[in-house]
Amino acid sequence: MKPSSKIFMAAAIAAILSGGSAGILAQAVGAAETQPAADAATATDNRPAITVAKADMAVLRDKVRASGLVGAVERILIQPQIEGQAIESILAEVGDHVAAGAVLATLSDSSLSLQKSQLEASRANAEALIAQSEAQLVDAQATAEEAKRTLDRANSLHQQGNTSQATADQAATAATSANARVMVATQGAVAARAQLAVVQAQINNIDLQLARTKIVATKAGEIVGRNAVVGAIASAAGQPMFTLVRDGLLELNADVAEQDLPRVSVGMRAKLMVAGSDIPLTGTVRLVEPAIDTATRLGRVRISVDQADRVRTGMFLAAEIAISEREVLAVPITALGTDEMGSFVMTVDKDGKIHRNSVVTGIRDGGAVEIKSGVAKGDLVVAKAASFVRDGDFVNPITAPAAAPAATN
Repeated sequence: MKPSSKIFMAAAIAAILSGGSAGILAQAVGAAETQPAADAATATDNRPAITVAKADMAVLRDKVRASGLVGAVERILIQPQIEGQAIESILAEVGDHVAAGAVLATLSDSSLSLQKSQLEASRANAEALIAQSEAQLVDAQATAEEAKRTLDRANSLHQQGNTSQATADQAATAATSANARVMVATQGAVAARAQLAVVQAQINNIDLQLARTKIVATKAGEIVGRNAVVGAIASAAGQPMFTLVRDGLLELNADVAEQDLPRVSVGMRAKLMVAGSDIPLTGTVRLVEPAIDTATRLGRVRISVDQADRVRTGMFLAAEIAISEREVLAVPITALGTDEMGSFVMTVDKDGKIHRNSVVTGIRDGGAVEIKSGVAKGDLVVAKAASFVRDGDFVNPITAPAAAPAATN
């Protein structure tokens, strides 16, 4: 019996001994019977008030977080294809969107034009030599044919005895000499044509170099860099004259934690955030690089940006790559504790008693975490793991709103 009950019993006995009325005795006995219930209520009120949340089903989105700098999907470097020519004019500037084949700058063509004039004179000379050699060939062929006829007549007369052997021999010598002149004239015509071909090839080369004095965009895109300066000598050994982003396409070169890289695949959608802006951008994973940086232990994911006109090369972006979305049992992430034995939550039974439950977790989304095992739907968990309650403690639970994932666009 509790002390308070003993006090009331003593009061009742004293009333009897002093000749008190039966009513006083009845009041004392009634007070003794109701006191335990009052004591229990007082004990419950003295328990610490602890905020609890109900483990319930929620739709959570599994995400991989990454960040990095914006860069071009493909950079195109425009270099001069001829050396030693001065830059004569600049026709494009940084920020311009240019079509494939557009002229960006021009180089001086004075020396090349002079060389072409000289070569054209050489070509005319070669053509004259060809005409001369062909005329000589025709003359030599005619002489050879006449010498052959003379030889045939001389041989015929000699066989008939109408001419001497000396005459026939002279005709043979003349025919041989005429054939030799034909060979010389033929070789002269071939050499003249070869000379013309050489000169024509040199002219074609000059024409190519003259065409290359126009610096053109090999692909359509946006100019993001220009080093060309009027008056400078163009050289492929120096910095590129222009830098283009092909078709203006930009991507985020995002660094991803080593353990998360295998979960990311090409085609996954991503939400991109610009520092200082509340308007999210979107993108798609274009490439997952297979290598891990040995120094940082980070992988690289390339995410193409849908709204390329709203970002710039070198801009820093944070990304959330959507892995999956499903309905799971969830509790507030603040309810999750971790120690040397692993992850746990504190549950509260209907009597207000605390129980330590080891759990296996899954998706973490905003303020909620998936519980794969260790807690059942409808269980009450201590909303804050750092509430300094221990297994077996009694508390006065106060229910908080159910856990919910962070809002996503």
